[in-house]
Amino acid sequence: MVETAAVDPDEEAVVRRLRTAGCVWAEDEARLLLEAAAGAELEALLARRVAGEPLEQVLGWAGFAGLRLAVESGVFVPRRRTGLLLDLAEAALAAAPADDDVAVPAPVVVELCCGVAAVATALLHRSPGLDVVASDLDPAAVRCARRNLGPLALVVEGDLFGGLPARLRGQVDVLVANAPYVPTGAIATMPPEARLHESPLALDGGADGLDLHRRIAASAGEWLSPTGTVLVETSVRQAPATAALFTAAGLDASVERDDELDATAVRATRPVG
Repeated sequence: MVETAAVDPDEEAVVRRLRTAGCVWAEDEARLLLEAAAGAELEALLARRVAGEPLEQVLGWAGFAGLRLAVESGVFVPRRRTGLLLDLAEAALAAAPADDDVAVPAPVVVELCCGVAAVATALLHRSPGLDVVASDLDPAAVRCARRNLGPLALVVEGDLFGGLPARLRGQVDVLVANAPYVPTGAIATMPPEARLHESPLALDGGADGLDLHRRIAASAGEWLSPTGTVLVETSVRQAPATAALFTAAGLDASVERDDELDATAVRATRPVG
């Protein structure tokens, strides 16, 4: 049962309540909550956290790549491992061919299943000249993505490629997606913070977790520029199957791994030559 008594603003008292509720990083969380609010407002935030709501949803923001991204209750909270997608996207943009004597349009970046648009926001923050479009099916995620990206990017509500502007067909330089890849039957085994407080739209990848990956692989080639790159987050176990989907669609695919981030992704490009 959640306590309802007024909170002692002393940090140790907050830490004790968080630790009793099972929060592993109780000291760090207490510090953030005390920075965010005091008195009755702090009690309301603390009660939500003690009841199991993710800290990021309680605070209204999540840290990613040095940024504070707007997060609402019910939306997918960006994970540290998605930093691999960001690193791979930056590398792909840096490797894009350029001609100093020719005016080149701004590189086009699309983030599908964008959630709060963590990758797109970080890329735009680092390279403000990008042409960025983000898309998600969850209205709450779309609201957050619009707040995070601001007026310099387009955020659409739609199912994968369905909401993208037609002008992007054949023009996308980097297509990035942290699409749901948890098998339906495994959702019940996820931590309560995820399965109880994040939208199923952001978690459920179908029977084998690859439903969205199949659809992305089947259509990605229509949207990529001649030198474009697709980047899809996946798991170590699923990565070979995800890569095979892109290979079957006529793209060259490789599995990328970052042990420090405990992150895995599939990278796909058009065949050379």
